[in-house]
Amino acid sequence: MTSIRTIHTDSAPKAIGPYSQAVVHGGLVYCSGQVALSPTTGEVEGADVASQADLVLRNLGCVLEAAGSALDHALKCTIYLVDMADFQAVNEVYARHMGNHRPARATVAVRGLPKGVLVEIDCVAAVRA
Repeated sequence: MTSIRTIHTDSAPKAIGPYSQAVVHGGLVYCSGQVALSPTTGEVEGADVASQADLVLRNLGCVLEAAGSALDHALKCTIYLVDMADFQAVNEVYARHMGNHRPARATVAVRGLPKGVLVEIDCVAAVRA
């Protein structure tokens, strides 16, 4: 059986519940959802959805890096939005971070997110060979 490795990095916010930032198994990284929390203070940062999405994707990139992966190895992302009217703004930030890489993706509207943030993103990615 392939081992399961939990990931923790101080470069991204610590988990705010009983879960890991990510788990690596079978060559894949399963990342928990990231929200717009400062890695240093644990406080919400970003007054609008675009600035929050930027921090979310930077945090997600740090978790992936700690796991031996990167955003350009993402296979599937899920974006959770409190307001679907924010879809385009988040799309622009997401495209900037992903460059030419286009993982599979779903975007869903939710009633609320932890700490009152506007966006959360999780992903599954391949570990670098």
